[in-house]
Amino acid sequence: MPGLPGPKLVTELPGPKARAVLEESRAFEPHCMSDQQPLVWDSAEDVWITDVDGNVFLDFSSGVLVTNIGHCHPRYVEAIREQAGKLYNCYDFPSAPRTRLARKLVEMSAPQFAKAFVVTTGSEAVEAAIKMTRRATGRYELLGFGGAFHGRTYGAMSVGGNESVRKGFGPVMPGVIRAPYPYCYRCPLGHEPEGCSMACIDHLDYAVKTQGAGQLGAVITESYQGGAGSIIPPPGWYERLEEWRRDRGLALIFDEVQSSFGRTGAMFAYEHWGIEPDAVTLGKGLSSGVPCAAVLVTEQLVSGLSPGELSSTAGGNPLSSAAALASIDIIESENLVQNAAARGPEMAEGLHAMVATSPRLGDVRGMGLVWGLEMVEDRASKTPCPAAATRVVAEAFRRGLALIAPIGLYGNVVRIAPPLTITREALAVGIEVLAEAVSMA
Repeated sequence: MPGLPGPKLVTELPGPKARAVLEESRAFEPHCMSDQQPLVWDSAEDVWITDVDGNVFLDFSSGVLVTNIGHCHPRYVEAIREQAGKLYNCYDFPSAPRTRLARKLVEMSAPQFAKAFVVTTGSEAVEAAIKMTRRATGRYELLGFGGAFHGRTYGAMSVGGNESVRKGFGPVMPGVIRAPYPYCYRCPLGHEPEGCSMACIDHLDYAVKTQGAGQLGAVITESYQGGAGSIIPPPGWYERLEEWRRDRGLALIFDEVQSSFGRTGAMFAYEHWGIEPDAVTLGKGLSSGVPCAAVLVTEQLVSGLSPGELSSTAGGNPLSSAAALASIDIIESENLVQNAAARGPEMAEGLHAMVATSPRLGDVRGMGLVWGLEMVEDRASKTPCPAAATRVVAEAFRRGLALIAPIGLYGNVVRIAPPLTITREALAVGIEVLAEAVSMA
């Protein structure tokens, strides 16, 4: 898109064509999806979105952390086009794209991983990982964390830690033990970070003792809690968790559906902490658009499975596998992990500067190119202010910056996640627009 960076707004928002689509949506689609700003996407290129009325927005959402390589990368589009003309479904029969993808995932990951099971969605990957650990350990209980989001299917919903995902859909899967996650801005155990000594790790044994039935086999955790509000664990927390679970002979499922393939400034987020999970769930940025997900697993976790015990109609189909291979190649060849790491400090500097402009901005947290702004009534009380977060997203939209609807346990966190292709110049433009929106909250 020549002449950019910078949003280009040519109609009122939403424009006439967008209003027509929104009216059709209200008439024929259930109101069960997330409530986003009235941005009706028509096309997108790199970090720029064009709506049906010709308005151009800067994307700070990546389609909810999916399009790590930017929108409609030419090499990505060509790989999909070529594969679609050859073969796009063959069920469980082997195909060269699927086996190449599995090999690539194993070879680019940590040494303990021996196999990659390719599926379709992040929730499906979590479900598969739960089954694998239950079978391999012979124990059915899993330890999860308050605030966690692992997906909306039954098992994934059950091990998650957010009422909004489970409400009205119970009873949930038995065998889940839940412990506090280190949400240091709002410590669930009432501690302050300065003198805490990671009480939430010390609390794990109590949680197991009081909730368990002696059948704990695995721990499942996100690398950072995305849906709960982009909550980043404090330094040393994952190292402590790794030590705790190894001392007790527990498997570790690391949910990287949101965080992998460069989003945090490392190819896989577990690299930041030097831990060795037994299973890692992948999705979203794995294929940057065409639905594809996977589970990286150790030999121990899959050696007891027999043919047909885990399968997927569309999982690992040749089209999605080819898309994932192209996405990974672009991430590696264009140094997008390094770009995310380089842009991270620039993002941090710009976001932290906003604290001075808004008394409602309570906390800024993130890493690489995923960040959260927690909005409060005032910084002294820390009372959550979802209305302020909603105003930030709406004001940003009116200025040509695309953000998803507020997230967090209290709906008061603005999530910021541009594609990993974003340049220093485009990032600066986005931060400037976002600063204006925050100042009006």
